[in-house]
Amino acid sequence: MKHAPLTVRAIRTRAASVPMRRPLGTSAVRMTKAPFVLVDLETEEGVSGCTYAFCYHDIAVPMLRSVIADIAGELTGARVDPAALRKIGSERYRLLGTQGVVGMALSAIDVTFWDSLSTAAGQPLARYLGSAVESVPAYNSNGLSITEPASLADEALQLLAPGFSGLKIRLGREQPDRDLEAVRRVRSAIPSKVALMSDFNQALTPTEAIERGRSLDGEGLEWIEEPIAYDDLVGCARIAASIDTPVQIGENFTSPNDVATAAHAGAMDVVMVDLMRIGGVSGWLEASSVAADARIPLSSHLYPEVSAQLLAASPTGHWLEYVDWAEAILDSALQISAGSALVGVTPGAGVRWNEDAIATVFID
Repeated sequence: MKHAPLTVRAIRTRAASVPMRRPLGTSAVRMTKAPFVLVDLETEEGVSGCTYAFCYHDIAVPMLRSVIADIAGELTGARVDPAALRKIGSERYRLLGTQGVVGMALSAIDVTFWDSLSTAAGQPLARYLGSAVESVPAYNSNGLSITEPASLADEALQLLAPGFSGLKIRLGREQPDRDLEAVRRVRSAIPSKVALMSDFNQALTPTEAIERGRSLDGEGLEWIEEPIAYDDLVGCARIAASIDTPVQIGENFTSPNDVATAAHAGAMDVVMVDLMRIGGVSGWLEASSVAADARIPLSSHLYPEVSAQLLAASPTGHWLEYVDWAEAILDSALQISAGSALVGVTPGAGVRWNEDAIATVFID
């Protein structure tokens, strides 16, 4: 692909902490706010690029900003070239490694590169990548926390109201029958055509996952996500072979090679990737190719604005995970219509700031 000749002038970051409209409780953690690093690329040609990275914990915010500042110094004056960025990053951090915070930093910069390049071309990122797909199926992942099952039916209907075609419920309670009750209450409250995903957030052992998975077979779940430690591919393969409900893993994969390894191991029926862990747009495109070769449906984890663009360009694009965590600081929200997220026609990767709103959550 031939890119517009853009030159890096500066890469800047800001920290923001955005209160969640619906606090989220999983088997791993309860979250009430979203700590973000906002990343802005300035070019000599006047075209800008931007993105955000969700940091999970406040402690990761200064770490991520520090790594971005380090690599930004190396990139000043360089051409905006995603392939060159990967080469520079792998050489600079060869001994440290390019996973974790370093990988997130490189991913965030990669996204700003693709954002600026597609903006310069006057096209939404999906079109820039050659896709004509206008929308992707979307499920609402903003709620259905690990709370009292009796409260979940009403919440499920509230989450569906904006027009989604699916929901995600969090599982992993100490008592398996309470999880089963939660699923049944939600499933009975929503239309049969609505997809219901479930996520254990790595809470179980393989034996527990097989037992619980079998108890959930036939309950109308689209998939069971991360029932055990994400990197236990042998265990995931055992589970996938033992239950009828599809097994979903992948959000913690840090390279397209992880997708290939998991596919070869039979560790998943469906796969999801995280924009900031998989390697940004560049890593996603490679992972998408791997998933297509393996004929495995590919879904997204978080970052719905950019992920919608990328799913539209993915041969086995499956489901978009929608969360509204960054919506308060964006110029416009991702549009949902008839159960799908609209790719839209605005040039770029889908993120533009609302500076007035940022001022209210800005840290430094």
